Amino acid sequence: MADEAAVRQQAEVVRRLKQDKAEPDEIAKEVAKLLEMKAHLGGDEGKHKFVLKTPKGTRDYGPKQMAIRERVFSAIIACFKRHGAEVIDTPVFELKETLTGKYGEDSKLIYDLKDQGGELLSLRYDLTVPFARYLAMNKITNIKRYHIAKVYRRDNPAMTRGRYREFYQCDFDIAGQFDPMIPDAECLKIVQEILSDLQLGDFLIKMPWEEVRNEMVGEKGLSPEAADRIGEYVQLHGGMDLIEQLLQDPKLSQNKLAKEGLGDMKLLFEYLTLFGITGKISFDLSLARGLDYYTGVIYEAVLLQQENDHGEESVSVGSVAGGGRYDGLVGMFDPKGRKVPCVGISIGIERIFSILEQRVEASEEKIRTTETQVLVASAQKKLLEERLKLISELWDAGIKAEVLYKKNPKLLNQLQYCEDTGIPLVAIVGEQELKDGVVKLRVVATREEVNIRRESLVEEIRRRTNQL
Repeated sequence: MADEAAVRQQAEVVRRLKQDKAEPDEIAKEVAKLLEMKAHLGGDEGKHKFVLKTPKGTRDYGPKQMAIRERVFSAIIACFKRHGAEVIDTPVFELKETLTGKYGEDSKLIYDLKDQGGELLSLRYDLTVPFARYLAMNKITNIKRYHIAKVYRRDNPAMTRGRYREFYQCDFDIAGQFDPMIPDAECLKIVQEILSDLQLGDFLIKMPWEEVRNEMVGEKGLSPEAADRIGEYVQLHGGMDLIEQLLQDPKLSQNKLAKEGLGDMKLLFEYLTLFGITGKISFDLSLARGLDYYTGVIYEAVLLQQENDHGEESVSVGSVAGGGRYDGLVGMFDPKGRKVPCVGISIGIERIFSILEQRVEASEEKIRTTETQVLVASAQKKLLEERLKLISELWDAGIKAEVLYKKNPKLLNQLQYCEDTGIPLVAIVGEQELKDGVVKLRVVATREEVNIRRESLVEEIRRRTNQL
């Protein structure tokens, strides 16, 4: 049994190690020893006081936040399914060598796990590299898939901008050998559909030079002068007119690769015209993504800065979607180097969620956190059995219903519960109603009450909640 003197001595050992900036593993070992000694002491002094917080760059999501998230996920999944995508899942961690060398400078942000008995593992950094590994491993050469899952990056978090260390990615990819630019055009159409559906405000699929410059200077550490010199070459952006202008440029038209690239862009814009979304697309020479695996056309969707009612500019959250073509990535995993052309998009769900969450808070909109259609209530005492019988009937019929967990709740408390949680209907059982074979259905918003035959109740609840 450790005594207080031994605990004080061990605490001094830990203090000195920290002061001397010893190896983290050594400090951790001595801290663990100290905590064990304190635990053996007993009493309040020996109890380890936990700091109740989430790790840096992570957060909890309460019912209100999850209601907003689920609404966003539903809209995104509906769009992916509308375009014929299948869904897959992959492990949250991969072999370290699978992820190594795929992300350029950003490789230092990968979370490595401790050796778990012979395999060196890392948490996935995105969903694209695991997808390419999946294709190569299963010898798949043709698939249209979506994947929504958490990824991990040891980044400097910026919580207000929706940048976390643990976050969701929503990816849609088309793998396979197809005629040029048709899948690429569909990917851009999907981005346009999702951003329009979520009503985030005006957006443009590109990245303005100013955003690139700010990122280079603020986040990548480039000098402002060097950034401005780059800027001279990348200020051009536009649509079909810019592509035609560049095709006329003698320096570019004599360069075979440049001419091919511009020909592809012209074809892409022709398809986008057919999809009716060229007004949302800007061809921008400034765009350069940091990831090593992009090989062709790349794109980024940014929200255009809006003003609020007081004339103040809203908080900019930057890019809300991005993607591109990565024809060589699957070949990196294939033993024979066989390539599978791929193009895809990633929806920036966390940034979108940040915008919607701020908007809901600002508008004080009441968010329902359940989907309950009806509360089964009673107006008199000793009717718990009847309430439970009725709610069981409703559940079995697929109706979303609740009951208060009290034997004899007051009717006023039951009605107040509906007001507080947004439940639209109350099914009231009383002695007279039981004799008459009816249930009193009350509409919470209007306080209208109507007697419904018991056998017609399910249909009436469905009819009324479909109208809401």
